[in-house]
Amino acid sequence: MQYRRFGKTNLPLSVFSLGTMRCLASQEVMTQTVQQAIAAGINHLETAKGYGKSEDYLGQALRTVARDRFYLTSKICPTPDAKTMKQAIEQSLARLQVDYLDCLALHGINTPQHLEWATRPRGCLGAIHEAQAQGKIRHLGFSSHGSLELILDAVKTGLFEFINLHYYYFYQRLAPAIALASSLDMGIFIISPADKGGQLYTPPQKLQNLCQPLTPLGLTYRFLLSDPRVTSLSVGPAHPRELMEPLTWADQIGPLSSREEEILQRLDQHRDQSLGLEQCRQCYACLPCPEVINIPEILRLRNLAIAFDMKEFGQYRYRMFGNAGHWFPGQKGDQCTDCGDCLLRCPEQLDIPTLLRDTHQRLQGPVRRRLWDDV
Repeated sequence: MQYRRFGKTNLPLSVFSLGTMRCLASQEVMTQTVQQAIAAGINHLETAKGYGKSEDYLGQALRTVARDRFYLTSKICPTPDAKTMKQAIEQSLARLQVDYLDCLALHGINTPQHLEWATRPRGCLGAIHEAQAQGKIRHLGFSSHGSLELILDAVKTGLFEFINLHYYYFYQRLAPAIALASSLDMGIFIISPADKGGQLYTPPQKLQNLCQPLTPLGLTYRFLLSDPRVTSLSVGPAHPRELMEPLTWADQIGPLSSREEEILQRLDQHRDQSLGLEQCRQCYACLPCPEVINIPEILRLRNLAIAFDMKEFGQYRYRMFGNAGHWFPGQKGDQCTDCGDCLLRCPEQLDIPTLLRDTHQRLQGPVRRRLWDDV
């Protein structure tokens, strides 16, 4: 296992972190997973108040591990007032059965209102600063599922020491946020590259073939670990055995090899050939949409489904539109009214309404609940 400095926090984090959102089958599964992760050299454990029983299960598991063997992060959503945040901090500490958090992340600065709450001195920030003065929180950061512009605004406040981001080979929209955060010496934690990065634990055969001799998951890990600005990647196993493949990459953090570069070029070329003149190149010029359709994300999912047979991943993400609020904003493609606004702005001259309807037909599926809603 390799370790990297977590930006200005100066914490030496393992390049893989244990995310515990999916370790919810039982207390036994959580404890076994935590113990195996620690034994393998993972020293950063990450959870959230909103992950069902995760904090409770993790708190019990941590009773079996010496406190000096791990750094602990939990996440709490921004609140408009200090009292609510103070209560939430105390509740998280009690569930986790610890005296302090190494890191607290404001969970989901996803809207301008969240950012206003997060930066208001008499809002939740006041309670956080009080907890820091009391030694209950050591470092403050944030996660976001919001727009690139909002994330950049949050980074520019200078209030945060680290950032949790969705950034992967298949989703590089937030590259400017990585660059800005790194320039300000913020720690950079990548959220869920195996799952949100493409459900790469179970990749389609076409993608497997294109990534040979690597696996799609291994290539994704190498893409991220080769970037020295990235501190740690979240591994979110549902069972201890899902730690095995990520750990095979835990010492491979150097620059991409020529073979790895060739595989990435092969993927790019295959995507271009498969999509031809129907490829959305993710410029985001089509927004805003009067019907609040997240056009670039819908067409990104279409790109992946057609080029790499990532239809199941596309369905998984697409059915969240209209059901996940600010965590995954926007309406489905069938809400297009053919107003034509986007057509005037698209530099590729794509027939966006037709592509939206095509995506809806390809990816629409049954609505499912978020994982922790059933816990």
